[in-house]
Amino acid sequence: MTAPVLGRNYRLLWSAAVSSRFGDALRTPALALLAATLTRDPRAIAAVTVAGQLPPLLLGLLGGAYADRWERRRTMAAVDGARAVVVAALAVLVATGRAGVATLAVAAFLLAALGTLFDAASFALLPSLVPPAALASANGRLQAGTAVAGGFLGAPLAGVLFAFAAALPFTVDALTFAAAALLILALPPTPTPAPGGGGAGGRRQWVWREAWEGVRWVRGDRVLWGVTLATAGSNLAISGLMATLVLYALTVLRVPAEAYGLFAAGAVVGGLGGALVAGRVAARFGTRPALRGVLLWQTLALAGFAMARHPLTGGVALAGFAAGTTVWNSLWSAYGQRHVPPGLLGRVGAAQRVVGLASAPVGAALAGFAGQAYGVAPVGWAAAGIFAVVTAGAWRTLRGKDSAVERRTEPVGRP
Repeated sequence: MTAPVLGRNYRLLWSAAVSSRFGDALRTPALALLAATLTRDPRAIAAVTVAGQLPPLLLGLLGGAYADRWERRRTMAAVDGARAVVVAALAVLVATGRAGVATLAVAAFLLAALGTLFDAASFALLPSLVPPAALASANGRLQAGTAVAGGFLGAPLAGVLFAFAAALPFTVDALTFAAAALLILALPPTPTPAPGGGGAGGRRQWVWREAWEGVRWVRGDRVLWGVTLATAGSNLAISGLMATLVLYALTVLRVPAEAYGLFAAGAVVGGLGGALVAGRVAARFGTRPALRGVLLWQTLALAGFAMARHPLTGGVALAGFAAGTTVWNSLWSAYGQRHVPPGLLGRVGAAQRVVGLASAPVGAALAGFAGQAYGVAPVGWAAAGIFAVVTAGAWRTLRGKDSAVERRTEPVGRP
């Protein structure tokens, strides 16, 4: 099977995404390290993390609406330029000793808020850069590149740079955003979405009403709604597992503390492998059958993880699960990018992300309480059980071939 030729424009977008992800991987742990040097109050440190997690839930739909209103290439470049300014200002405050915990929280919130607009515009822009048949491969390679930049390069380097100078990770992050903005500007201009983004009569509507059209589209498409609900259920399990993974690895799998970084890197390797084969899986089996297979694979991988009592078997099972996660993300992204009208892509992608992510904090909280009451060992079985339920629920929805996608008979996006 010949690999799809993705072209220069895709390479520019890929390079911009990898550059931004590398900077993110430097900044995120540096924020936590800096917060820990400023205070030992766990509530204050947690507030910085929460500040960066709220915008996708609070502003995700709004970001999708503006991604469908504005020309996407310029929007992405402007967002990365603004993020470069925010991080550069933070680097100056850190270097001069004027950055407090509140400053870190504000910066984390602003960067995440801008990121919701960038993510929506990027999701909507990709189908204009590659052929429809190459979307699964294109999404997979994006995930592979960002996994390497974040998991293998940025995260390990963050601590080294922070130890040398606390402001250094933020300075490098600002440079990566600036580089990404320039790469995006090198793309050819893209068509500006129609006024109103698909609304009645092509007229501008109230922006929140436009944003809600993305939710209506997802809710009205049987397959997209099923995939979105499956993603939400999956994230309930994944977030709970990730929230307790350190304790699970140390106490249940008997991973030595000094080897935990290597154990966690196994999941990154698995995710990278999944990203690289996503396009081939879609081409071989079709998107919907592949999505069903991925859910079954992940359920079995989690069952194996729950049964494991050794670092090696647990690490292999976790890597297999991570591979399934990246294949799932690549396939559902490609499916939506092929079947949603261009003027609605930003809003539909944002709606799927908001619904899918809403369960994550719930899963993390439940796992924390359950781990306190019963120990962390049952968390693995709970995650496998949730995936089994998700797989059973999505099995019928995802049945059939890609050509049998159910479409609306009414005009798209009407209020």
